[in-house]
Amino acid sequence: MDISVKGNESIRFNNNVDFCVGTGRLGLALTEEYLKELEFVHREIGFKFIRGHGLFTDDVAIYQEYEENGEVKTEYNYTYIDRIIDSYIRLGIRPYLELGFMPEKMATGEQTIFYWKGNVTPPKDHGKWTDMVIALLAHLKDRYGEEVVTWPIEVWNEPNLPGFWKDADMEAYFRLFKENFCAIKAYDSRFMVGGPAICGVKDAVWIKAFLDFCLENDLEPDIITRHHYTVEFPERIGHYDYSKLQDPDERMSNLQSTRDIIDSFERYRGKPIHITEFSTSYTPRGVIHDTNLNAAYIAEQLSRLGDMNESYSYWTYGDVFEEVGVPFSLFHGGFGLCAANNIPKPTLWTFAFYKKLKDKTVSCVYKGKNAVICRTEMGYAGVMWNTDNEDIVIGTELGVPCGEYSLLTNTVDEKTCNPLKVWHDLGEPAYPKQDAISAIRSAAFPAVETAVVKPENGKAEITFTVRKNGVVYFELAERSFTPDRGYDYEKVISFR
Repeated sequence: MDISVKGNESIRFNNNVDFCVGTGRLGLALTEEYLKELEFVHREIGFKFIRGHGLFTDDVAIYQEYEENGEVKTEYNYTYIDRIIDSYIRLGIRPYLELGFMPEKMATGEQTIFYWKGNVTPPKDHGKWTDMVIALLAHLKDRYGEEVVTWPIEVWNEPNLPGFWKDADMEAYFRLFKENFCAIKAYDSRFMVGGPAICGVKDAVWIKAFLDFCLENDLEPDIITRHHYTVEFPERIGHYDYSKLQDPDERMSNLQSTRDIIDSFERYRGKPIHITEFSTSYTPRGVIHDTNLNAAYIAEQLSRLGDMNESYSYWTYGDVFEEVGVPFSLFHGGFGLCAANNIPKPTLWTFAFYKKLKDKTVSCVYKGKNAVICRTEMGYAGVMWNTDNEDIVIGTELGVPCGEYSLLTNTVDEKTCNPLKVWHDLGEPAYPKQDAISAIRSAAFPAVETAVVKPENGKAEITFTVRKNGVVYFELAERSFTPDRGYDYEKVISFR
């Protein structure tokens, strides 16, 4: 394929790759490995927010009851949540507050989800629930200052699934949303409150019903939230889930339908949509997560998710995750961008490449099926990907003034950056020893190549080979050549 740009094109491209990332339940932030992985990933990408379940589950221990003089009274314990958020802020990231799940002593039932038993039933007393929410927000403002009002708030998680909200009871969820929305806005109207946090099951029905409810009750959510996964129902073999990827155009059409429904309401037209979870597979045993194919597929997703959504949060940053129990092996199909021992998976670099692109972009000049190219202050930068079964060659003509340019490429594909293969070739050790960890990690970084490009007739002609399941990042920048006195590179490399 051939790409030709003059450099004065202007193409819409909302690259919000660093807005938010997902995490395992918040209580895991009390562990060392969790924080090591988060520090590594955050250093590479610099996410603004982090979102996870379990803010009000009993392992974080916020909600407490005690008996005094025959009367049951309420108190709150912020010891763990302070420790968790202190760690986030020390690393430079802030919480995206998901309000869930139900404290056991406040719950109307015993239904739970996950290995760690998050209670998914409505509260016995909505007043006690909202009192707890407001008390927490007041505590956070007191501890962290006025910036807390910029931390987004989402009411619950996937209430359209009976596993996450008892009976997927729409009416009960809408009441929960209204109670939270009204209480939070009455406390401080600056907080941004969103919902309904649904996944792709009856999503059109839920989005329309949610907005009908908001309109009837004079509610104006600040954010509309939903989730986005892109695989068919998986086949389970042993500990692992094998899924086929869905057509990306079909999945984008599903997201566009949400945009269209929102915009059909005059009052809510243009409301920002936050994809508060997205990935390929929706299971923490989805073997695709560890592969180069995942990295290439996500590269295309990142080029398009901003077309109809304000933000999109990858689920998750790391493999410290226990929804279905403690993982049995190093590579186990975990959601994370990073495996244990700070071993980056190929998809981490897809995010890092888009982050570099965002930081350097002046304007987008090309966006297609296999590439995004942006003009920078010094030249161009771009991301290219290939989800085909064969290598592809992308020829580019980039309009530039005369002179010399430095070309830098970072390549991630099955030959250059494939820790999964190294782990496999070493015998798939479930609990690798330190020498194996070092070998696997050494194979988990992009290959770097450079060249000097001399344009002719105002065009820099560059050919990129993007291998099967590959992602390539490039920068073409004006070359500033400043050799030291007496240093001759050609003479240096000609020694025999």
